Amino acid sequence: MEDTEFYCLHSELCKTLANAKRQMILNSLRSSELTVSQLQESTGIPQATLSQHLSLLRSRGVVRTRRMGSSVFYSIVNPKIIQAFDLITEVMLETLGRQQDAANRTPSGQPTPRNDSRL
Repeated sequence: MEDTEFYCLHSELCKTLANAKRQMILNSLRSSELTVSQLQESTGIPQATLSQHLSLLRSRGVVRTRRMGSSVFYSIVNPKIIQAFDLITEVMLETLGRQQDAANRTPSGQPTPRNDSRL
C-alpha cells in the first residue's frame, strides 16, 4: 500500500471518529455490547439519528452486530479504538489543564491572587 493510500484510509477513520455523537456511542460500547434501545437510553440520541451513526460505524469496520432473537447487539470490533479514544481524551485534558493554568497566571508568570472572602 502506498503512503498516500494509507494516509487517505487513516484520514477516513479519523473522520469517522471525529463526531460527538459517534464518540458517545463508542464510550457506551466500551465495556459491553448493547442494543439500539440500550444505546439510545445511555446516549440520549434519537433512534433515527443513532441508527444512521451505527450504520456508518459498521460500514467503516468500527462496530459489528450480533443478532440474538429479535435483538441486534452492537460491539466494538477492535478494542484499540477505545485505547485511541482514551489517549486522545488524556491529551485533550492535559491541554485544557495547561490552558487553565496559563489563564490563572498574571503577566509576570505568578499565580493570580485569589480573593478569599473568608478573610
